[in-house]
Amino acid sequence: MSNTNVQVTNLALEKRKRVSYGMTLLIVGVLMYLFFGLNTQAGVQTTFGLNVAGTQAIVIPDLIVPAQTTIYLMVAIIVFAGAYQLARGVKSTGLLIGIIAFTFVTAFLTWAAQDKSFNLTGMLSSSLVRATPIALAALCGVISERAAVINIGVEGIMLMSAQIAVVTASITQNLYIGLIAAILVGGLVAAFHAFLVIRFKVDQVVSGVAINIIGAGLTSFLSAKYLQSDTLNNSGTFPIISIPILSEIPVLGPTLFANNIIVYLMLVLVVLMHITLFYTPWGLRTRAVGEHPKAADTLGVNVYLMRYVNVIIGGMIAGLGGAYFTIGSVGRFDELMTSGKGFIGLAATIFGKWTPIGAFASSLIFGFADSLQVKLQILRVPIPSEFLLMAPYIVTMIILTGVVGRAIPPAADGQPYEK
Repeated sequence: MSNTNVQVTNLALEKRKRVSYGMTLLIVGVLMYLFFGLNTQAGVQTTFGLNVAGTQAIVIPDLIVPAQTTIYLMVAIIVFAGAYQLARGVKSTGLLIGIIAFTFVTAFLTWAAQDKSFNLTGMLSSSLVRATPIALAALCGVISERAAVINIGVEGIMLMSAQIAVVTASITQNLYIGLIAAILVGGLVAAFHAFLVIRFKVDQVVSGVAINIIGAGLTSFLSAKYLQSDTLNNSGTFPIISIPILSEIPVLGPTLFANNIIVYLMLVLVVLMHITLFYTPWGLRTRAVGEHPKAADTLGVNVYLMRYVNVIIGGMIAGLGGAYFTIGSVGRFDELMTSGKGFIGLAATIFGKWTPIGAFASSLIFGFADSLQVKLQILRVPIPSEFLLMAPYIVTMIILTGVVGRAIPPAADGQPYEK
Protein backbone atom coordinates (compact mmCIF):
# COMPACT_ATOMS: atom_id res chain seq x y z
CA MET A 1 0.00 0.00 0.00
CA SER A 2 1.39 3.40 -1.00
CA ASN A 3 2.02 6.22 1.44
CA THR A 4 -0.85 8.17 -0.10
CA ASN A 5 -3.30 5.34 0.54
CA VAL A 6 -2.06 4.96 4.09
CA GLN A 7 -2.56 8.66 4.75
CA VAL A 8 -6.08 8.55 3.28
CA THR A 9 -6.94 5.55 5.46
CA ASN A 10 -5.56 7.23 8.58
CA LEU A 11 -7.52 10.41 7.83
CA ALA A 12 -10.70 8.38 7.38
CA LEU A 13 -10.12 6.61 10.69
CA GLU A 14 -9.44 9.89 12.46
CA LYS A 15 -12.61 11.41 11.05
CA ARG A 16 -14.66 8.38 12.06
CA LYS A 17 -13.17 8.50 15.56
CA ARG A 18 -13.84 12.24 15.85
CA VAL A 19 -17.46 11.86 14.77
CA SER A 20 -18.12 8.84 17.01
CA TYR A 21 -16.71 10.56 20.10
CA GLY A 22 -18.53 13.78 19.31
CA MET A 23 -21.86 11.99 18.89
CA THR A 24 -21.24 10.08 22.13
CA LEU A 25 -20.76 13.32 24.02
CA LEU A 26 -23.91 14.82 22.52
CA ILE A 27 -25.98 11.70 23.26
CA VAL A 28 -24.80 11.61 26.87
CA GLY A 29 -25.68 15.30 27.18
CA VAL A 30 -29.20 14.70 25.87
CA LEU A 31 -29.69 11.76 28.24
CA MET A 32 -28.48 13.87 31.18
CA TYR A 33 -31.04 16.54 30.26
CA LEU A 34 -33.88 14.04 29.89
CA PHE A 35 -33.20 11.95 32.99
CA PHE A 36 -31.72 14.47 35.40
CA GLY A 37 -32.61 17.97 34.20
CA LEU A 38 -36.31 17.35 33.61
CA ASN A 39 -36.63 15.36 36.85
CA THR A 40 -35.16 18.05 39.08
CA GLN A 41 -37.41 20.61 40.71
CA ALA A 42 -36.73 24.30 40.06
CA GLY A 43 -35.49 26.23 43.08
CA VAL A 44 -34.29 23.11 44.93
CA GLN A 45 -30.75 23.04 46.31
CA THR A 46 -28.27 20.20 46.74
CA THR A 47 -25.88 20.20 49.70
CA PHE A 48 -22.50 18.49 49.32
CA GLY A 49 -20.99 17.90 52.75
CA LEU A 50 -17.26 18.57 52.94
CA ASN A 51 -16.69 17.50 56.55
CA VAL A 52 -16.51 14.05 58.14
CA ALA A 53 -17.54 13.65 61.76
CA GLY A 54 -14.89 12.28 64.11
CA THR A 55 -11.89 13.42 62.06
CA GLN A 56 -9.24 16.01 62.84
CA ALA A 57 -9.80 17.97 59.65
CA ILE A 58 -10.51 21.70 59.84
CA VAL A 59 -14.23 22.32 59.44
CA ILE A 60 -15.19 24.25 56.31
CA PRO A 61 -18.59 25.31 54.96
CA ASP A 62 -20.54 22.76 52.95
CA LEU A 63 -20.96 23.27 49.22
CA ILE A 64 -24.57 24.26 48.44
CA VAL A 65 -25.57 24.50 44.77
CA PRO A 66 -28.84 25.11 42.89
CA ALA A 67 -29.71 21.62 41.67
CA GLN A 68 -31.39 22.34 38.34
CA THR A 69 -28.94 25.08 37.33
CA THR A 70 -25.97 22.83 38.11
CA ILE A 71 -27.38 20.01 36.00
CA TYR A 72 -28.05 22.34 33.08
CA LEU A 73 -24.51 23.66 33.39
CA MET A 74 -23.13 20.12 33.15
CA VAL A 75 -25.34 19.46 30.13
CA ALA A 76 -24.06 22.66 28.49
CA ILE A 77 -20.43 21.67 29.12
CA ILE A 78 -20.75 18.21 27.60
CA VAL A 79 -22.81 19.43 24.63
CA PHE A 80 -20.22 22.14 23.92
CA ALA A 81 -17.46 19.52 24.15
CA GLY A 82 -19.37 17.28 21.75
CA ALA A 83 -19.87 20.08 19.25
CA TYR A 84 -16.19 21.06 19.48
CA GLN A 85 -15.21 17.43 18.97
CA LEU A 86 -17.33 17.19 15.83
CA ALA A 87 -15.96 20.46 14.44
CA ARG A 88 -12.28 20.35 15.39
CA GLY A 89 -11.55 17.11 17.20
CA VAL A 90 -9.60 16.45 20.40
CA LYS A 91 -6.78 13.93 20.19
CA SER A 92 -6.77 13.09 23.90
CA THR A 93 -9.21 10.24 24.50
CA GLY A 94 -8.54 10.51 28.23
CA LEU A 95 -9.73 14.13 28.23
CA LEU A 96 -12.98 13.17 26.52
CA ILE A 97 -13.60 10.31 28.95
CA GLY A 98 -12.83 12.70 31.82
CA ILE A 99 -15.39 15.22 30.54
CA ILE A 100 -18.05 12.52 30.28
CA ALA A 101 -17.26 11.14 33.73
CA PHE A 102 -17.13 14.53 35.47
CA THR A 103 -20.28 15.99 33.96
CA PHE A 104 -22.33 12.80 34.24
CA VAL A 105 -21.33 12.03 37.83
CA THR A 106 -21.83 15.65 38.92
CA ALA A 107 -25.27 15.82 37.31
CA PHE A 108 -26.24 12.43 38.70
CA LEU A 109 -25.20 13.25 42.26
CA THR A 110 -26.89 16.64 42.09
CA TRP A 111 -30.12 14.97 40.94
CA ALA A 112 -29.90 12.12 43.46
CA ALA A 113 -29.28 14.45 46.42
CA GLN A 114 -31.64 17.27 45.44
CA ASP A 115 -33.21 18.86 48.51
CA LYS A 116 -30.92 16.61 50.62
CA SER A 117 -27.37 16.53 51.97
CA PHE A 118 -24.72 14.29 50.40
CA ASN A 119 -21.40 13.86 52.22
CA LEU A 120 -18.94 14.22 49.36
CA THR A 121 -15.79 13.94 51.48
CA GLY A 122 -17.12 10.81 53.16
CA MET A 123 -17.74 9.21 49.79
CA LEU A 124 -14.27 10.12 48.52
CA SER A 125 -12.74 8.55 51.64
CA SER A 126 -14.92 5.47 51.23
CA SER A 127 -13.94 5.25 47.55
CA LEU A 128 -10.24 5.10 48.43
CA VAL A 129 -10.82 2.45 51.08
CA ARG A 130 -12.97 0.33 48.75
CA ALA A 131 -10.43 0.76 45.97
CA THR A 132 -7.60 -0.60 48.15
CA PRO A 133 -8.05 -4.36 47.51
CA ILE A 134 -8.79 -3.67 43.84
CA ALA A 135 -5.62 -1.60 43.52
CA LEU A 136 -3.52 -4.29 45.21
CA ALA A 137 -4.96 -6.94 42.87
CA ALA A 138 -4.22 -4.62 39.94
CA LEU A 139 -0.62 -4.09 41.09
CA CYS A 140 -0.23 -7.86 41.27
CA GLY A 141 -1.40 -8.04 37.66
CA VAL A 142 0.94 -5.24 36.58
CA ILE A 143 4.13 -6.70 38.07
CA SER A 144 3.32 -10.23 36.86
CA GLU A 145 2.31 -9.32 33.33
CA ARG A 146 5.20 -6.91 32.90
CA ALA A 147 7.30 -10.06 33.21
CA ALA A 148 4.95 -11.79 30.71
CA VAL A 149 3.15 -14.09 33.17
CA ILE A 150 -0.63 -13.81 33.37
CA ASN A 151 -1.95 -14.46 36.86
CA ILE A 152 -5.74 -14.58 36.90
CA GLY A 153 -5.58 -16.55 40.14
CA VAL A 154 -5.55 -13.29 42.10
CA GLU A 155 -9.05 -13.92 43.43
CA GLY A 156 -8.06 -17.29 44.87
CA ILE A 157 -4.85 -15.90 46.33
CA MET A 158 -6.76 -13.10 48.06
CA LEU A 159 -9.32 -15.52 49.51
CA MET A 160 -6.67 -17.82 50.97
CA SER A 161 -4.64 -14.89 52.29
CA ALA A 162 -7.72 -13.32 53.87
CA GLN A 163 -8.49 -16.54 55.73
CA ILE A 164 -4.96 -17.22 56.91
CA ALA A 165 -4.65 -13.60 58.06
CA VAL A 166 -7.67 -13.75 60.36
CA VAL A 167 -6.85 -17.22 61.70
CA THR A 168 -3.22 -16.33 62.44
CA ALA A 169 -4.15 -13.00 64.01
CA SER A 170 -6.85 -14.67 66.13
CA ILE A 171 -4.45 -17.33 67.41
CA THR A 172 -1.52 -15.01 68.08
CA GLN A 173 -3.62 -11.99 69.08
CA ASN A 174 -1.31 -9.97 66.85
CA LEU A 175 -2.61 -8.30 63.70
CA TYR A 176 0.86 -7.72 62.28
CA ILE A 177 1.70 -11.43 62.43
CA GLY A 178 -1.56 -12.09 60.61
CA LEU A 179 -0.57 -9.55 57.97
CA ILE A 180 2.84 -11.17 57.47
CA ALA A 181 1.21 -14.61 57.23
CA ALA A 182 -1.18 -13.35 54.54
CA ILE A 183 1.69 -11.89 52.51
CA LEU A 184 3.71 -15.12 52.80
CA VAL A 185 0.77 -17.29 51.74
CA GLY A 186 0.17 -15.03 48.75
CA GLY A 187 3.82 -15.41 47.77
CA LEU A 188 3.74 -19.20 48.18
CA VAL A 189 0.62 -19.65 46.04
CA ALA A 190 2.07 -17.35 43.39
CA ALA A 191 5.34 -19.32 43.48
CA PHE A 192 3.34 -22.51 42.81
CA HIS A 193 1.65 -20.79 39.87
CA ALA A 194 5.02 -19.58 38.57
CA PHE A 195 6.51 -23.08 38.92
CA LEU A 196 3.71 -24.59 36.85
CA VAL A 197 3.72 -22.03 34.05
CA ILE A 198 7.48 -21.39 33.83
CA ARG A 199 8.97 -24.81 34.59
CA PHE A 200 6.29 -27.04 33.06
CA LYS A 201 4.78 -24.45 30.68
CA VAL A 202 1.24 -25.12 31.85
CA ASP A 203 -1.33 -22.85 30.24
CA GLN A 204 -1.27 -19.71 32.38
CA VAL A 205 -5.03 -19.16 32.27
CA VAL A 206 -5.75 -22.77 33.24
CA SER A 207 -3.34 -22.56 36.18
CA GLY A 208 -4.93 -19.31 37.35
CA VAL A 209 -8.45 -20.72 37.10
CA ALA A 210 -7.34 -23.75 39.10
CA ILE A 211 -6.01 -21.49 41.86
CA ASN A 212 -9.32 -19.61 41.94
CA ILE A 213 -11.32 -22.83 42.19
CA ILE A 214 -9.05 -24.27 44.88
CA GLY A 215 -9.09 -20.99 46.80
CA ALA A 216 -12.88 -20.71 46.75
CA GLY A 217 -13.47 -24.37 47.64
CA LEU A 218 -10.77 -24.72 50.28
CA THR A 219 -11.62 -21.52 52.14
CA SER A 220 -15.35 -22.30 52.05
CA PHE A 221 -14.73 -25.78 53.46
CA LEU A 222 -12.43 -24.58 56.22
CA SER A 223 -14.80 -21.75 57.07
CA ALA A 224 -17.79 -24.07 57.43
CA LYS A 225 -15.77 -26.66 59.34
CA TYR A 226 -13.63 -24.64 61.73
CA LEU A 227 -14.44 -20.92 61.64
CA GLN A 228 -18.00 -20.82 62.92
CA SER A 229 -16.84 -19.91 66.42
CA ASP A 230 -15.01 -16.73 67.40
CA THR A 231 -11.93 -18.61 68.61
CA LEU A 232 -10.29 -18.70 65.18
CA ASN A 233 -12.35 -16.06 63.45
CA ASN A 234 -12.30 -12.89 65.54
CA SER A 235 -9.08 -10.99 64.97
CA GLY A 236 -10.13 -7.38 65.24
CA THR A 237 -8.94 -4.80 62.70
CA PHE A 238 -6.10 -2.37 62.29
CA PRO A 239 -6.87 1.03 63.84
CA ILE A 240 -7.12 4.23 61.87
CA ILE A 241 -3.82 6.12 61.87
CA SER A 242 -4.17 9.88 61.46
CA ILE A 243 -1.02 11.57 60.19
CA PRO A 244 -0.39 14.76 62.20
CA ILE A 245 -0.97 18.07 60.40
CA LEU A 246 -1.77 16.38 57.07
CA SER A 247 -4.96 14.79 58.44
CA GLU A 248 -6.18 18.29 59.33
CA ILE A 249 -6.35 19.41 55.71
CA PRO A 250 -10.00 19.82 54.67
CA VAL A 251 -11.33 17.13 52.31
CA LEU A 252 -7.88 15.66 51.52
CA GLY A 253 -7.03 15.02 55.18
CA PRO A 254 -9.84 12.54 55.96
CA THR A 255 -9.48 11.00 52.50
CA LEU A 256 -5.74 10.39 52.26
CA PHE A 257 -4.24 10.80 55.71
CA ALA A 258 -6.65 9.07 58.08
CA ASN A 259 -6.59 5.39 57.13
CA ASN A 260 -5.32 2.06 58.39
CA ILE A 261 -1.90 0.64 57.59
CA ILE A 262 -3.04 -1.46 54.61
CA VAL A 263 -4.34 1.60 52.77
CA TYR A 264 -1.05 3.41 53.43
CA LEU A 265 0.93 0.38 52.24
CA MET A 266 -1.10 0.33 49.04
CA LEU A 267 -0.31 3.99 48.35
CA VAL A 268 3.39 3.42 49.05
CA LEU A 269 3.45 0.37 46.77
CA VAL A 270 1.98 2.36 43.88
CA VAL A 271 4.82 4.88 44.11
CA LEU A 272 7.54 2.28 44.71
CA MET A 273 6.39 0.07 41.84
CA HIS A 274 6.24 3.00 39.45
CA ILE A 275 9.79 4.07 40.36
CA THR A 276 11.07 0.49 40.24
CA LEU A 277 9.53 -0.34 36.86
CA PHE A 278 10.53 2.81 35.02
CA TYR A 279 13.61 4.19 36.79
CA THR A 280 15.73 1.21 37.92
CA PRO A 281 17.76 -1.50 36.17
CA TRP A 282 15.47 -4.15 37.68
CA GLY A 283 12.45 -2.51 36.10
CA LEU A 284 14.22 -2.26 32.76
CA ARG A 285 15.01 -5.98 32.86
CA THR A 286 11.44 -6.78 33.88
CA ARG A 287 10.01 -4.81 30.98
CA ALA A 288 12.55 -6.34 28.59
CA VAL A 289 11.56 -9.85 29.69
CA GLY A 290 7.92 -8.98 29.05
CA GLU A 291 8.48 -7.36 25.67
CA HIS A 292 11.30 -9.40 24.08
CA PRO A 293 12.62 -12.21 26.30
CA LYS A 294 15.01 -13.58 23.67
CA ALA A 295 16.74 -10.24 23.29
CA ALA A 296 16.92 -9.90 27.08
CA ASP A 297 18.41 -13.40 27.36
CA THR A 298 20.99 -12.54 24.72
CA LEU A 299 22.07 -9.57 26.84
CA GLY A 300 22.58 -11.77 29.89
CA VAL A 301 19.26 -11.28 31.68
CA ASN A 302 18.03 -14.43 33.45
CA VAL A 303 14.50 -14.58 32.01
CA TYR A 304 13.32 -17.40 34.26
CA LEU A 305 14.58 -15.74 37.43
CA MET A 306 12.97 -12.41 36.51
CA ARG A 307 9.64 -14.10 35.90
CA TYR A 308 9.75 -16.13 39.11
CA VAL A 309 10.63 -13.16 41.29
CA ASN A 310 8.07 -10.81 39.76
CA VAL A 311 5.24 -13.33 39.97
CA ILE A 312 6.07 -14.07 43.62
CA ILE A 313 6.20 -10.35 44.43
CA GLY A 314 2.84 -9.97 42.73
CA GLY A 315 1.43 -12.80 44.84
CA MET A 316 2.68 -11.14 48.01
CA ILE A 317 0.95 -7.92 47.00
CA ALA A 318 -2.27 -9.87 46.35
CA GLY A 319 -1.82 -11.46 49.79
CA LEU A 320 -1.74 -7.98 51.28
CA GLY A 321 -4.97 -7.28 49.41
CA GLY A 322 -6.52 -10.41 50.88
CA ALA A 323 -5.57 -9.31 54.39
CA TYR A 324 -7.52 -6.11 53.83
CA PHE A 325 -10.81 -8.03 53.72
CA THR A 326 -10.38 -9.48 57.19
CA ILE A 327 -7.88 -7.79 59.51
CA GLY A 328 -8.11 -4.54 57.56
CA SER A 329 -11.88 -4.28 57.35
CA VAL A 330 -14.29 -6.51 59.30
CA GLY A 331 -12.13 -8.66 61.58
CA ARG A 332 -13.56 -12.01 60.50
CA PHE A 333 -13.70 -14.29 57.45
CA ASP A 334 -16.87 -15.02 55.50
CA GLU A 335 -17.17 -17.34 52.52
CA LEU A 336 -16.31 -15.75 49.14
CA MET A 337 -15.97 -12.39 50.85
CA THR A 338 -13.70 -10.99 48.11
CA SER A 339 -16.79 -10.76 45.86
CA GLY A 340 -14.85 -10.72 42.61
CA LYS A 341 -12.52 -7.88 43.59
CA GLY A 342 -9.57 -9.86 42.22
CA PHE A 343 -11.17 -10.02 38.78
CA ILE A 344 -12.05 -6.33 38.92
CA GLY A 345 -8.40 -5.68 39.79
CA LEU A 346 -7.35 -7.46 36.61
CA ALA A 347 -9.74 -5.22 34.67
CA ALA A 348 -8.09 -2.23 36.35
CA THR A 349 -4.70 -3.58 35.20
CA ILE A 350 -5.89 -3.53 31.60
CA PHE A 351 -7.64 -0.17 31.87
CA GLY A 352 -4.51 1.27 33.48
CA LYS A 353 -2.44 0.00 30.53
CA TRP A 354 -0.18 -2.12 32.72
CA THR A 355 1.25 0.83 34.65
CA PRO A 356 1.10 1.18 38.47
CA ILE A 357 -0.34 4.70 38.46
CA GLY A 358 -2.81 3.85 35.71
CA ALA A 359 -3.93 0.74 37.58
CA PHE A 360 -4.37 2.76 40.77
CA ALA A 361 -6.40 5.44 38.98
CA SER A 362 -8.57 2.75 37.40
CA SER A 363 -9.09 1.14 40.79
CA LEU A 364 -10.35 4.46 42.13
CA ILE A 365 -13.05 4.44 39.46
CA PHE A 366 -14.23 0.99 40.56
CA GLY A 367 -13.96 1.97 44.22
CA PHE A 368 -16.01 5.09 43.50
CA ALA A 369 -18.72 3.02 41.81
CA ASP A 370 -18.76 0.59 44.74
CA SER A 371 -18.99 3.41 47.27
CA LEU A 372 -21.60 5.25 45.24
CA GLN A 373 -24.06 2.38 45.24
CA VAL A 374 -23.93 2.27 49.05
CA LYS A 375 -24.48 6.03 49.38
CA LEU A 376 -27.36 6.01 46.91
CA GLN A 377 -29.16 3.34 48.90
CA ILE A 378 -28.94 5.63 51.92
CA LEU A 379 -30.38 8.51 49.87
CA ARG A 380 -33.19 6.22 48.69
CA VAL A 381 -32.97 7.23 45.07
CA PRO A 382 -35.70 5.78 42.82
CA ILE A 383 -33.42 3.10 41.42
CA PRO A 384 -33.87 -0.59 42.39
CA SER A 385 -31.23 -1.71 44.89
CA GLU A 386 -30.33 -4.66 42.66
CA PHE A 387 -29.18 -2.26 39.96
CA LEU A 388 -27.18 -0.27 42.49
CA LEU A 389 -25.40 -3.43 43.63
CA MET A 390 -24.52 -4.14 40.00
CA ALA A 391 -22.85 -0.73 39.57
CA PRO A 392 -19.19 -1.79 40.08
CA TYR A 393 -19.56 -4.73 37.71
CA ILE A 394 -21.40 -2.69 35.09
CA VAL A 395 -18.56 -0.16 35.19
CA THR A 396 -16.12 -3.07 34.74
CA MET A 397 -17.91 -4.28 31.61
CA ILE A 398 -18.23 -0.76 30.14
CA ILE A 399 -14.53 -0.07 30.64
CA LEU A 400 -13.43 -3.41 29.22
CA THR A 401 -15.63 -3.18 26.13
CA GLY A 402 -14.58 0.40 25.48
CA VAL A 403 -10.88 0.33 26.28
CA VAL A 404 -9.45 -3.16 25.79
CA GLY A 405 -9.09 -2.64 22.06
CA ARG A 406 -6.80 0.35 22.61
CA ALA A 407 -4.76 -1.09 25.51
CA ILE A 408 -1.65 -2.87 24.27
CA PRO A 409 -0.22 -5.50 26.68
CA PRO A 410 3.46 -6.45 26.89
CA ALA A 411 4.37 -8.17 23.65
CA ALA A 412 5.29 -11.53 25.24
CA ASP A 413 2.46 -11.53 27.79
CA GLY A 414 1.21 -15.06 28.42
CA GLN A 415 3.82 -16.72 26.19
CA PRO A 416 6.11 -19.41 27.68
CA TYR A 417 9.81 -18.92 27.03
CA GLU A 418 12.24 -21.52 25.79
CA LYS A 419 15.97 -21.02 25.38
